[in-house]
Amino acid sequence: MNLPNKLTLLRVALIPFFVVLLLLSARYAYLNHAAVVVFIIASLTDLFDGKLARKYDMVTNFGKFMDPLADKLLVISALICLLKLDMIPVWAVLLITAREFIISGFRLVAAEKGLVLAASKMAKVKTTVQMIMTISIMMDFPWKIFKILNWILIILAVLLTIASLVEYLVKNRSVISGTM
Repeated sequence: MNLPNKLTLLRVALIPFFVVLLLLSARYAYLNHAAVVVFIIASLTDLFDGKLARKYDMVTNFGKFMDPLADKLLVISALICLLKLDMIPVWAVLLITAREFIISGFRLVAAEKGLVLAASKMAKVKTTVQMIMTISIMMDFPWKIFKILNWILIILAVLLTIASLVEYLVKNRSVISGTM
């Protein structure tokens, strides 16, 4: 197993630690900083695994499949925790989660046909914005400017989520129509 794939698996392995820290931060506020640090480390593995895989020609089908799945697991775990902590609106979590389930199902259909569909540039930007939004919300700064920034990030993340879904379905419509 190459280094980029190990970084992807590390991202998945960090999720339970992150979730526990974030949920316990409701009772022990100081754990919030630890949760933010773990989330940032997990998010950075996404940046490095892709750069290393492309730079050193270590792109694998496992990485093409598992990297976006690891991103989804990390972001959705964070969103569910933030929802539980009443830090993000339900509609945003539902829209983002619905998109991720739709795309995951779509990837399974493609995999049955022997195709591995890599994430698009827009999907990568979407994931980055979702991660930045999550970090910003978790930081929970009391100043009004950050509350406004969080709302802007939530709306931007949802718009990118919807746009990337549409792009993905249009670009890969032959997978569903069977005209590959």
